Amino acid sequence: MPYRHLLWVILAPCTVLALAVWSLSAPPPEKDYQRLQTIVDVLAEVDRSYYRKLSEDERQAMVEAMIQAGLNHLDPYSQYFNEKELKQFTAENRGVFGGIGAMLGVDPRTGTITIDNVLPESPALAGGLLAKDLILKVDGVATNPNNVETVRAVIKGEPGTAVTLTIGRAEATFDVVLTRAIIQIQTLKGYRHTAPTAKAWDYLIDPQAGIAYIRLLEFNEKAAAEMQAALKEIDAAGGRALILDLRDNGGGLLNMAEQIADLFLAEGVIVRTQDRAQLEKKVSAKNDSSPWELPSKRPMVVLLNRNSASATEIVAAALQDNNRATIIGERSYGKGSVQRNIVAADDKSAIKITTQIWLTPKGRHIDRGVILTDSEAKDITRDKDAYGVKPDAGFDVPLTNEQIYQIILHQREVDMGREPTTAKAIEAKPGEKGKGNMPPLDPTFRDPVVRRAIDELSKQVGQAALGQRPKAS
Repeated sequence: MPYRHLLWVILAPCTVLALAVWSLSAPPPEKDYQRLQTIVDVLAEVDRSYYRKLSEDERQAMVEAMIQAGLNHLDPYSQYFNEKELKQFTAENRGVFGGIGAMLGVDPRTGTITIDNVLPESPALAGGLLAKDLILKVDGVATNPNNVETVRAVIKGEPGTAVTLTIGRAEATFDVVLTRAIIQIQTLKGYRHTAPTAKAWDYLIDPQAGIAYIRLLEFNEKAAAEMQAALKEIDAAGGRALILDLRDNGGGLLNMAEQIADLFLAEGVIVRTQDRAQLEKKVSAKNDSSPWELPSKRPMVVLLNRNSASATEIVAAALQDNNRATIIGERSYGKGSVQRNIVAADDKSAIKITTQIWLTPKGRHIDRGVILTDSEAKDITRDKDAYGVKPDAGFDVPLTNEQIYQIILHQREVDMGREPTTAKAIEAKPGEKGKGNMPPLDPTFRDPVVRRAIDELSKQVGQAALGQRPKAS
């Protein structure tokens, strides 16, 4: 019978542990009792034989570590939250939390935790951190790439407290001490600020052609509303086409991905999900009579790179499979699973577990393969070497490491309200503390992926002006 509720109650007075309280339609099987007894026996032996007496906090930490390790064994995305972590996670989804203002991920090439993005007006930005920096240690403890969520939880914390990160950049390794602060995530950004000290964005990257640019950082609770507001501003400014930059966007909430994709689709399937019983649910677009739903009136492209994942891939795949947008850049990361947060009855702890896989509108599972095996899926088009969302034919734009760094440096100048084209090219001294071997900012550099997008949209805008329907990707 299916579980309807899952409650985690953790008590560790002396040697007694009460674990796994469920509301079930039938008692749990005998084997579950035996497994729980094994955990109780281990804790009792530690309490009896360990060389020193553990405090209640240490007992609690040990139990939480057991749960976390067990969930990590399922897949890289399942996680346990204690009371503090749950508050932090909830705040992050609302776009406000305490931390350093850096989004984390795992570099698929090195298997090392990396910084995916640095937020504006954040301690990370002020401390000189860059996207693609490797986080080797936190407060002197080596990071574990198998548990990004735990590393993220350690880095976050009370505003005003300090955290030391050991950073790897190019050939340099150095420590950066940052003071945590209240981080308010700006979910999306435009081409540049309307003025050096303004928080408002100018979205028109090519005013003459009416091409707008939006960079979406994550799919939190504010994402759909902010996207809708930005599209209204673009309409008012005369925008006729859109570059949606989803590079380095690690994802977020499933419903936000569905709502954002729906802003650009008048019809068609957005995403298909499948649970453990292989019951499939389809989410379809609604016709809201918006010009942004029509390729002939508002052509668009989506930019991806290797760090674009999860909810980002749902949006990109929906727009690609429905011939709504041209995908440009690199193949995305490949995360094709959905996690659900299950909160305990007292609201003081929770688990996040994988409850579904998701499929593109055409039925393709894009995961790298850590969740799904061929025998577990039904009617799914799957190729273990075809993970992620790929750029459309002819629109793959490979980048050198130098170009990637230049994109990061230019985005940082924009985030700080400066104009990169007028900035001075200043090279940090090798090994300078807090800087590493940072390459110089080249004021003449132009993002090759964005340039390719502008070229493509200029053609499509011209076709629309002549009354021709843009060719489907």
